Amino acid sequence: MSSPVHFFRDQKYHELKGQCTQQRQLFEDPEFPASDESLFYQSAPPRKVEWKRPKDLCEDPRLFVNGISSHDLHQGTLGNCWFVAACSCLALRNTLWQKVIPDFNEQEWDPKNPQKYAGIFRFRFWCFGEWTEVVVDDLLPTMDGKLIYCHSNVKNEFWSALLEKAYAKLAGSYEALDGGNAADAIVDFTGAVAESVDLVQGKYGEIISEQMKLFEDLMKVHKRGGLISCSITASSGSASEVETEMGLVIGHAYSVTAIRKLRLGDRLIFSFKAEKLFMIRLRNPWGKREWNGAWSDNSEEWKKVSSSERKSLGLTLENDGEFWMTFEDWCKNFTDVDICRIVNTSYLSIHKTWEKKMMQGVWAKNSDPLLNRSGGCFDNKETFLQNPQYVFDVKKTEDKVLVSLQQEDRRKYKKEGKGDSIPIGFEIFRVEDNRSFRLHKLTVQERVATSLYINTRTVFLKRILKQGRYILIPTTYHPGITTKFILRLFTDVPSKLRELKADKPKMTCWSLLCGYPRRVTQIKVHSAEGLQKQDRSGGADPYVLIKCENQSVRSSVQHDVTSAIFDTQAIFYRRNIDSPIIVQVWNSNILCDQFLGQAVLAALPSDPRELQTLQLQGRGSQEAAEVPGHITVKVFSSDDLVEL
Repeated sequence: MSSPVHFFRDQKYHELKGQCTQQRQLFEDPEFPASDESLFYQSAPPRKVEWKRPKDLCEDPRLFVNGISSHDLHQGTLGNCWFVAACSCLALRNTLWQKVIPDFNEQEWDPKNPQKYAGIFRFRFWCFGEWTEVVVDDLLPTMDGKLIYCHSNVKNEFWSALLEKAYAKLAGSYEALDGGNAADAIVDFTGAVAESVDLVQGKYGEIISEQMKLFEDLMKVHKRGGLISCSITASSGSASEVETEMGLVIGHAYSVTAIRKLRLGDRLIFSFKAEKLFMIRLRNPWGKREWNGAWSDNSEEWKKVSSSERKSLGLTLENDGEFWMTFEDWCKNFTDVDICRIVNTSYLSIHKTWEKKMMQGVWAKNSDPLLNRSGGCFDNKETFLQNPQYVFDVKKTEDKVLVSLQQEDRRKYKKEGKGDSIPIGFEIFRVEDNRSFRLHKLTVQERVATSLYINTRTVFLKRILKQGRYILIPTTYHPGITTKFILRLFTDVPSKLRELKADKPKMTCWSLLCGYPRRVTQIKVHSAEGLQKQDRSGGADPYVLIKCENQSVRSSVQHDVTSAIFDTQAIFYRRNIDSPIIVQVWNSNILCDQFLGQAVLAALPSDPRELQTLQLQGRGSQEAAEVPGHITVKVFSSDDLVEL
């Protein structure tokens, strides 16, 4: 099923093209005019720019010449190597670029029917959770009859220059594209999930085991249609775009165009004596300036590789900006890698299918603590829980969870000097299995994951979580900051991700009849010890059942133990405060479960809030006989329903 498309500035391609064809005019875009305001907001080009149409720059203009390739692109004078690197990645995947350049055959110049040409093109970008179509005219910025920004190495090919113009329109101007992150552009091209890895901090150049794990991960991402780019961060005080001794450019984005295991050695009849090399191929968006170390285009190492192997690797010896290097050298020479995963959500695939949930949210300020949704990071103890809160369930014994938090693209605010991304991140807490209202105080909940807090557009986290209910809290680093975000969660089985909006149960006509809750109680059953043996092997299969009024929460079963850790949490909004909370321990059997004992708690607000150990008793009156075993619990009660 194709996703609905939003039209940027409500400009519809077919309507506009139809009008132009009817009037026999070439399209001129009023929303992104061929003028200085579309070029820059601060730094004017050194000389006057002339806007020209492709037909004024060459004889036979085309969108594509001999198809699309990562070699088609050259950067030009704008500092947007990150955008060009992303385009190089995009050009490797037909299914992806055909989404960005829809109906490319229909958009192509038709020399046989020149009257059909209207000087209008359309491109699609994944903007903040929805596909957005952007139309542009074909007037391109030039000096001395040459394109000054992104251009092809073939004079009459224009897809990259027109794509760049559409992206500049989305950002507000060409200058707004000066300086950026390749992963952001890849996400805008594909809707991928971006993860940034710091190769220095992760010590990938030193720890071989980590290096191998990363290689396998990147190879899997690349095989499954993901896109990867990398760069060398300039150290403080040193200049960007300076070449290292090894021919690499600092502060410059490279696209990864292949990842391979290369075998060297002789293939024998019954064995394979070979050295395996882990290799990576990169492309410099400048279309020149390459790595000059081991395995560079003209190095001695290639003599060890047969000509057929070289051909299958696509080795070329031109200075075309593309080169191979060993993965170890790559880890040692580059500092940052952006991994953009195309997460598979199709049930018709041979690969793992993920369940996806996406929520749009906003950090918004309000002077009322119960309405404020901009509380800052975990360090802001007083306000942290005033952020938006999202609850989800892990249904399996354990599940791998991918979380992507993305703030709105701030490039459009560059003119006002507010174009930098805000530091953002998120926390995940394991909470009560039956929680359905907002969390107001951290007591028994377990903090299970914290993302990086960083001023990038996207923050990503991979984590294996145990069965249970979780609350995910996205935050800005500082409190009181307002902006929009989207949250994407991928799990193996549906997670029922949803926002918690209510602070306490709603007052309804039903509550007038049956009574409205007067007290809230949180309980965590940590463990049970010394239970009665139930089978020949001397163990039991215990679980706990926490009951209050007509509600109950059950833990998972622990097998072959007489002492078990449960860490089961529950929360109850109690109408009848004289009705106790009962914690029962049961033994799981195939036919009929067996009662092992219980503890009865009044759970008063004045009761101690520390961990307490309670002796198990039989069922019946308050003075029921003791039975083997005891449980360790923590209980919190309050008559203020929004305290816990």
